[in-house]
Order: sequence, then structure tokens, then C-alpha cells
Amino acid sequence: MNQVITNITLTGLDWSFIIGFFIIAIGIGIYTSRSAGKSEEDFFLGGRSMPWWLLGFSMVATTFSTDTPNFVTDIIRKDGVASNWMWWSFLLTGMLTVFVYAGLWRRSGVTTDVEFYEMRYSGKAAAFLRGFRGIYLGVVFNILIMAMVSLAAIKIGGIMLGLSPWEVLGYSAAVTVIFSALGGFKGVLLTDFLLFIIAMVGSVGAAYYALDHESVGGMTGLLEHFQSTPELASKLDIFPKTDSTIFMSVFIIPLAVQWWAAYFPGAEPGGGGYLVQRMLAAKDEKNAVSATLFFNFAHYALRPWPWIIVALCSMIVFPDLASIQAAFPGAEKIGEDSAYSAMLAKTLPVGWMGLVLTSLIAAYMSTISTHLNWGSSYVVNDIYLRFLKPKASQKELVWVGRISTVLLMIVTSFVALFLESASTAFNYIIMMGAGTGALLILRWFWWRVNAYCEIVAMISSFTLAILLNWTGLFTPIKNLAGEVTQKAIYSGADLALSLTEAIGFTVAWGDLKILIGVAITTVAWLLVAFFGPTTDKNVLRSFLEKVNPGGAGWKVVVDAAEAEGKPIQPTHEADSIPKGILCMVLGCIGVYSLLFAIGYWLYGKTTLMSIFFVTSAVATVILFKVWGSKKTKAN
Repeated sequence: MNQVITNITLTGLDWSFIIGFFIIAIGIGIYTSRSAGKSEEDFFLGGRSMPWWLLGFSMVATTFSTDTPNFVTDIIRKDGVASNWMWWSFLLTGMLTVFVYAGLWRRSGVTTDVEFYEMRYSGKAAAFLRGFRGIYLGVVFNILIMAMVSLAAIKIGGIMLGLSPWEVLGYSAAVTVIFSALGGFKGVLLTDFLLFIIAMVGSVGAAYYALDHESVGGMTGLLEHFQSTPELASKLDIFPKTDSTIFMSVFIIPLAVQWWAAYFPGAEPGGGGYLVQRMLAAKDEKNAVSATLFFNFAHYALRPWPWIIVALCSMIVFPDLASIQAAFPGAEKIGEDSAYSAMLAKTLPVGWMGLVLTSLIAAYMSTISTHLNWGSSYVVNDIYLRFLKPKASQKELVWVGRISTVLLMIVTSFVALFLESASTAFNYIIMMGAGTGALLILRWFWWRVNAYCEIVAMISSFTLAILLNWTGLFTPIKNLAGEVTQKAIYSGADLALSLTEAIGFTVAWGDLKILIGVAITTVAWLLVAFFGPTTDKNVLRSFLEKVNPGGAGWKVVVDAAEAEGKPIQPTHEADSIPKGILCMVLGCIGVYSLLFAIGYWLYGKTTLMSIFFVTSAVATVILFKVWGSKKTKAN
């Protein structure tokens, strides 16, 4: 039985790490506040002069938030290591963004990714789309993401420090808002560099001491425990078995559909959000591409395994929710994801407790400060400056940004109190963006995509998310999928039943919801593309002259301009799309192979480890040779 842990006593050494970090972070905020206050571009893009390594570290630090290890722990405790494919699959869109879209975004010269709408589309529809998406993404969607992160902070603070949800949010919000409002984007970048190092040291330390727990017995003991327990043996699998209940939902659907069809912050098809903010802040296209490439290697290959190790250890130390609740009777919102912080409280010694807590605080501040600055950029650039006060001074815009930063944090705190788990919010977000991904990819390369396509796709995906999750409209379809040993198959149709059994996997209702959302939303916006109003030809030509993405999808526009005697004269040569896709494939092979190699090394499977390490090295070398031959030239 687990010992009841009523509260954790931090020593002077522990507090020195936490207080020292706060002093450094606020010091950076004060140091950068002067330059951040010069103009809107300085406050939100750091003057567009940032190097790739600083931007790359910032991308990685931002996506390492307090909810990330909680989320990983949640899904592993439920479905094993293979369940990580639900987010590992986003590497495909990440690499596509690196080699096809990062340079295009930097070339566009916009301040935010929603400003892109009035650069690419025309008329009142484009203006509406820019304003609405500024509110929808910068405020509504952004607050939901920050609430997920804050929920994780609530669970960590409750278990490790015995703090109430309001206390956790009060302390964390105050510190983060002060830093974010002072330092602006440059302050975020500089602090992120420090945050990433602290966070990685903390996560590796947490994994080391989790393995050192007497009930675990090191990596050897962990493997022996799982392999000797039938119901746990499959939890170690990196790839789900075809007859498992999760094969379809976390492997096939994400790799076949989800990565290109769904919108998720940090993994938007074609790039978007705070990652685009960093691409736009790069000093040139090469730095934008390099930063995004570094991010994908570090995010998917280097960071997951310390979290995975802690999650696996937690299944031995805290086999169920009752054991967590018994050990921490005063903690609120206990769930499977609470096991991560429970392991920290149970295993960390003096000094390491303070360092790991500092790393979690750093992760929280990094993510929240980025989202506050990013969301505020929409409020300022795409709402206030565009629609409310077009002649506002630069100093006024900076102050509006600082005020909106504070307001976003206040609303986030209220929303966080109503969430229960990070994985639940993750699934809702995936559903809200299902079907919009292909549009985000094609809008750069197909002239028929217009503002109304985006409006219809947005309304369709959001409406379907509500109908599929919170109404009974699709109940007949759901009922058609009967539960059989926790598998959902089309029990009402003999043909479908025989097909699913022949293939060796089944389709659950959760998978069907995503497929329904993708199918209906995609059909809806495609109909608008073919039969709806087209974008003004002058806007299309201006877009091609400035960005010139290339591809056969622009042939109609190019030919029409030449027929009129006004040929388009782009300022850049179009990049090779086939070469970009080849680099994407090589990048995915390199990163996935490195991810698997590290995993099999930990599992003690040296042959598989060697094969994947060699594969990763070869793919990476070829990638850099192919990429090095790809150049963008000005006409």
C-alpha cells in the first residue's frame, strides 16, 4: 500500500532553484521590455531578426508544457506506449511544413498567420475571415489550449505542494503575466532557451529517480515486471498489434488521415499559430527552415522517452486511481494523468525536487507566455489595428498587447477549473479542426481555394464537433457500431463485419467521429471551391509575385496574365515541390528511426537499436545533401 503523502517539504536548496529561476525570468523580461515596447513588430516578432537556433529552441520549449508529460502519462496508462502515435503522427505535417511551407511563410512578410487571409483572398469575405479567425484562434481556441496547460499545473500543484486550484492559478498567472507583458516576443525567446535546458534536465532526472524506486528496480526490473504480467506486456509495444483495440484509433487513423486532415496548434498542416510566428521572426528563409527542422528532431525524437519511462514506472508504483488518491487524499481532479506528478512527489530527493519543480514551472511559463504573446498578436494586429483603430500609434499597439495579455490569462484561469483531463481536451480540439487540414495545405498551391472555402470548413468542422460529441443526431450511426470486447464494429452489417474481421482491426465510434468530420467538412469546402465565387485575379497575381509557391495549381492564373500581356514577375523562383516532399520523407525516416532506436536501446534490444540508429544516420545525411542543393533565388 502506498504511504499517505500529506505534503512535500521543500528545503532551502529546493527553493533556491525555484526563486533563482523566477529572478532570472523576470530579469530577462525587464531587460527586453525597452526594445519590446518600441513597436508592434518588436513586441510580437522581435524585429524579424532572430537566428534559427534561438527560434528552434523556443519552438521546442513552447511545446514542452506542463500538460505534455501528464498527457503522455494519461494515454500510456490507458493504452500503452503505442498510444503515442496519436501525436507522433504529426511529425508528417511537421516535416511537410519544414521543407515546403516554412520558406513561404517567411517570404510572405505578414505579421500573423491570419493576416495571410487578406493577402491570399479578396473582398469582404477575406476581411471577415481575418477578423473572425483572429478571435476564434487567438482568443477562443487559444484559451482552451492554455486551460489544458493550466489544468496540468493545477494537478501538479495539488499533488506536489498541496495547493488548491485557485492558489496554483493565482501564483502561476501572476508570474507569467508579468513576464509576458514586459518582455514581449524577444523576452519569450531568450527565456525559452533557458527553459528548454532546465525542462530537459528535469525530465531526465524524473525518469532516473522513477526507475530507482524500490518497487521498480531499474530498467531491468521495469521490463521484467511488464513482461511477466500478461495484462501489461503489450503496454511496452512501440507499434500496436493489428488485433489490439487501439490499432485503428491511435495508429491507422492518425497516420492515414489525422496528420493532414486535422488542425492542432503546433502541428497545423502547412504551418500556423505560434510556429509561424517564429518563422516570421526569422532573419531570413534559411533560418526559418532550419529552426523548424531542429524543432521536429528535438520534439519527436529526443523528448518523449523520459516521459514514457515515468509513465511506465507509475503503473507499478500507482497501479490504479485509488492508489493515487490514497497517497494524496487532499488532491483534487485526480485522473490517470495525475500519476506523473504523483511519481515526482514519491521518488525525488532533496534538491532534485526543487529542480524538477522548477523545470515544470519553466515548462508552464514557456507555453503560456508564448500563447499569450501569440494570442495578443491577433487581438492587436488583426482586430484592433485592422478593424477598430487603423491609425493607432506603435506605442498604443504595444499597450493594447499588454492589456490583452492580462485579460487572456484571467479568462484562461476560469476555463481551466472546468476541465478534467488533457486527453479529453486534446480529442475535442482534434474534432473541432477535423477536415480543415487539406484546405490549409492546398490554399498555397491551388487558385480555386477562396475565403468562402475557409469559412465553410471552419463552420462545418466546429458544428460537427458539437453534433458528434454533445447531441444525439448521429446516435443511429453510433448504435450501428456495437461494442464487442471493447471493440466497435459494424455489427448491423454482415459485409462490414466480414471486412473488418478480414482486415484484422475494428473501427470504434471515436474513429468514426473523426472520419465523419473529415469527410463532410472536406466535401463541403471542395464544393465551394468549384462552385463558389473566385478570388479577385489581381489579389492572386499579387500573391504569386510576392510568394510564388509554384505548382500546376496556379497555371490558370499565370496563363491568363500572359494572355492579357501582363505576365507575372515573381520576386523569387518557385521552390521544387517534389524535392520538398522528398526531404519531408527523409526527415520523417530520420526522426522516427532515432525515436525507435532510443526506445529499443532502453528496452535492451541492441539489434533493433543498431538498425534504427544506422537508418536514422543515413536518412539524415541524404536529407542534408538533398536540402543543400535546394536554393531560393531572386529574379
